[in-house]
Amino acid sequence: IVLLLLSFFQGQSRSIYGPTGWSGRFWARSGCNFNGGKGTCVTGDCGSGEIECRGAGATPPATLAEFTLDGDGGKDFYDVSLVDGYNLPMLVQPSAPGCPDTGCLVDLNERCPSELRSGGGLACRSACEAFGKPEFCCNGAYGNPDTCHPSQYSQLFKSACPKSYSYAYDDATSTFTCNHTDYTITFCPQSNPYSGKTNKHALRRPSHEQLEDDVWLASLKKTSGARGSTMASWSASGGFQAALAIAVVVVLAAAQGGHPRFR
Repeated sequence: IVLLLLSFFQGQSRSIYGPTGWSGRFWARSGCNFNGGKGTCVTGDCGSGEIECRGAGATPPATLAEFTLDGDGGKDFYDVSLVDGYNLPMLVQPSAPGCPDTGCLVDLNERCPSELRSGGGLACRSACEAFGKPEFCCNGAYGNPDTCHPSQYSQLFKSACPKSYSYAYDDATSTFTCNHTDYTITFCPQSNPYSGKTNKHALRRPSHEQLEDDVWLASLKKTSGARGSTMASWSASGGFQAALAIAVVVVLAAAQGGHPRFR
């Protein structure tokens, strides 16, 4: 398992190149405080105590962009998941015509039930994380789509973000495919990619105080089938409320020679 973490200021851009067959996740950390490379983040922390996560994944709650490149039939599979909870808005936009955008544009922290709130209101837990019950976690007797159904909590997530995974078996409306293309991942967007127009329910802009350099992008490599170098290119896009800091854009692209690329 390889984990790559990068820090961003608004307006920066970076690139990542990934190998064919890559499968993994992107997420952002917020509320970070590091001194000499040591520290923690309020949301999306990976528990390493360092800027580099050293192979660890995000601690829930965290909004996740998940990819499997060149999967079954040579197709890419992608989704934005709230199954592990939510910490900030995210969008995924393929560049190929006909491939749907997905994501969660809404500030769910403002709608989060009190029993799910985390990080002083900077994140919203899933019902599974909050209560640990099989019917929420889709395990045990509830470990299949016939017995595990949406809860009132997952339905709240789904109503706000209809294209995002809201619980474990939300595949039908939340998993998307495309043929080997570029993908733009945007954190804290200001516009609606589904319409190409400014979102009527745009997220609140930051107040006068904004955390410095505290949104971190993570790429978790799950498979090791094919080898290839990885490199990332992203740019900050829009503002979010002060507690969640800045926005970031990531592009997952198909590089020459059949190697997918994050740009």
